[in-house]
Amino acid sequence: MTINSPYGDLAALVRASAAARPDHPALLAGNTTVTWRQLERAVDGCARGLLARGLQPGDRVAVQLGNTPDLVVALFGTLRAGLVAVPVNPGATLPELTRALVDSGARLLFSASDVEREQVSSLADVVAAGPALDALVATPGDPVPDPAGGEHLALVLYTSGTSGRPRGAMLSHRALLANLAQTAAIDPPTVTADDVVLLVVPLFHVYGLSTLFQVASTGATALLVERFDAAGTLAQVRQHEVTTLVGAPPMYVAWSMLTDVGDAFSSVRVALSGAAPLPAAVLARMLDLTGHHVFEGYGLTETAPVLTTTLMSEAATPDSIGRPVPGVDLRLVAEDGGPVEDDDPGEIVVRGANLFSGYWPDGADGPDAEGWWATGDVAVTDANGDLHLVDRRRELILVSGFNVYPREVEDVLLRHEAVAEAAVLGVPDPHTGEAVRAVVVLAPGGQATEQDLIAFAARSLARFKCPSSVEIVEGLPHTATGKISKARLREEQS
Repeated sequence: MTINSPYGDLAALVRASAAARPDHPALLAGNTTVTWRQLERAVDGCARGLLARGLQPGDRVAVQLGNTPDLVVALFGTLRAGLVAVPVNPGATLPELTRALVDSGARLLFSASDVEREQVSSLADVVAAGPALDALVATPGDPVPDPAGGEHLALVLYTSGTSGRPRGAMLSHRALLANLAQTAAIDPPTVTADDVVLLVVPLFHVYGLSTLFQVASTGATALLVERFDAAGTLAQVRQHEVTTLVGAPPMYVAWSMLTDVGDAFSSVRVALSGAAPLPAAVLARMLDLTGHHVFEGYGLTETAPVLTTTLMSEAATPDSIGRPVPGVDLRLVAEDGGPVEDDDPGEIVVRGANLFSGYWPDGADGPDAEGWWATGDVAVTDANGDLHLVDRRRELILVSGFNVYPREVEDVLLRHEAVAEAAVLGVPDPHTGEAVRAVVVLAPGGQATEQDLIAFAARSLARFKCPSSVEIVEGLPHTATGKISKARLREEQS
């Protein structure tokens, strides 16, 4: 039941799976099982409830929920109503949530937090998970017809850039469905109708969302887990006989330390890792313990998301991101915009139906007139034709696969009365890939400790964005124009 066309609408995937497999489990969460028939009824009820509140096609709806059936209902109900979903990290602080609501102009927020409901009610109508959502789903009426889909927006996903605040990547139904078709053409496929798919990667992130859409497009079963715990999650893999593992490097790092990982992986058909590079030693250890090669992929929020995977390689090699998926054109471009020479590195530039429509609200900085978009990542092609990431032109920090950009963290630290200057760098971390490190200069007479500054940042930043370490120094290196020189600072820190 794999989709054939990338130009429908995402909510129709649930309707099609419910028609084809009404009694097949769609979602497993704790002791709860939701069939495709039940999910379709809930999604349709949610859409009716949203429309009954006066929302109009194209209005934005923020979804700040964990990996639960409520999130799936709220997300697909929003899409069924012809609205635009704005996924928000459940761990986002109030300033981060408020920023997303204000920037997107969201008219309604699905939330699990009573405090947040009270504090943001002036910005958007709020529906809390649980009884309030149940009441919305119970709205009577006829089934809601499928929305237009196609080029209409499905998601606005906030992602990190090189400077300034997060920007909302505008993803159309076309882009997301195109990537589903592209990944479905991989052999072997990552998700089939017979699969039980572990979904512990967050569903506010494009990686988790794209996997959820794969489950809906095939009528498979998603095992929803809200928080990753190595032993507990592995027990669920064993209990539910999970066949497709979708993870990030920190998960495999943790699993590779457990002696029973091989037994738990006995049902696994394919193991996938994304969002950040997987250390070669961990890949080798997982292969030794489980007999499974963990296949890696590369993508971006703006590309909906998958661009390459080692499943496309003749033989997956460590530190490789593989080759482009079918339907994605990819080239490496030199500094002058021309082709790279032989084995030289170049910026990854891509083209395909899966590309975003630019950044919210006006579509700025999207693909060029010929459909090409520069990722900002630098790669090199090896002798076998596989790609290897070598650098990021953007100063992003990848913490457990989540983008952190230094400017946002620096802005928060600079609000502390004792801080005169702040510079933030990414440093290697064995568990999260990278960690956030801040180097600060105190103002004359200013007093603050490392723990003071970490606690201060935690009041405004999600946990993964907070500095794990702060070094207080007498001064920072500067360029001739007075800017902090990150290059020299990295040299000093190495």
